[in-house]
Amino acid sequence: MKWQRIPLGILQTNCYLLSDENKECIVIDPGEEGEKLLSIINAQKLKPIAIFLTHAHFDHIGAVDSIRDTFHIPVYVHKKEAAWLSDPVLNGSEIFMMGKAVRQKPADQLITQESHLSIGSFNFDVFETPGHSPGSISFYVKELNVVFAGDALFQNSVGRTDLPAGNHQQLISSIKSKLFTLPDVTMVLSGHGPETIIDHEKRNNPFL
Repeated sequence: MKWQRIPLGILQTNCYLLSDENKECIVIDPGEEGEKLLSIINAQKLKPIAIFLTHAHFDHIGAVDSIRDTFHIPVYVHKKEAAWLSDPVLNGSEIFMMGKAVRQKPADQLITQESHLSIGSFNFDVFETPGHSPGSISFYVKELNVVFAGDALFQNSVGRTDLPAGNHQQLISSIKSKLFTLPDVTMVLSGHGPETIIDHEKRNNPFL
């Protein structure tokens, strides 16, 4: 099993492809540039089986329907942001994209609580990590010692909370009570920028 990071769109939002030895893969946060992402998937002969969304801000969902419709696969999102996929006010595109509304079809699967999620050969522990947005979730893969944390935690920083429904204290609590309980060697794969390590953030992150 391996992962790769693909920055997409004007905000260079990290999309991740998590694949196994059979070339099946999970697509995490396909934010924009659907044709580019499809080209990469096809060039590597990957076979997507699901789309996971850490949250539903516009820069994380822009290529959802392009990937979903091509491979006929389900989209997973937290129930608190189910309406965000089709609402450009909630997902922020109406404000930040200057009228270029992002609308995607409803998710196929709603995550309602923290749980263990298995699909194909992939196993995840799902953590609710709100604060950046109310339905932010993180996907921990114990086998690889990695957590896909969306915009909750970055290298030496944390997610912004000045967007609608953001909550700084809730975000800090989410990081400390959920992400910081993971092993110190866990690699954090963030929604923007490079990867980091839990131990590094515990010792060096000025927000924490």
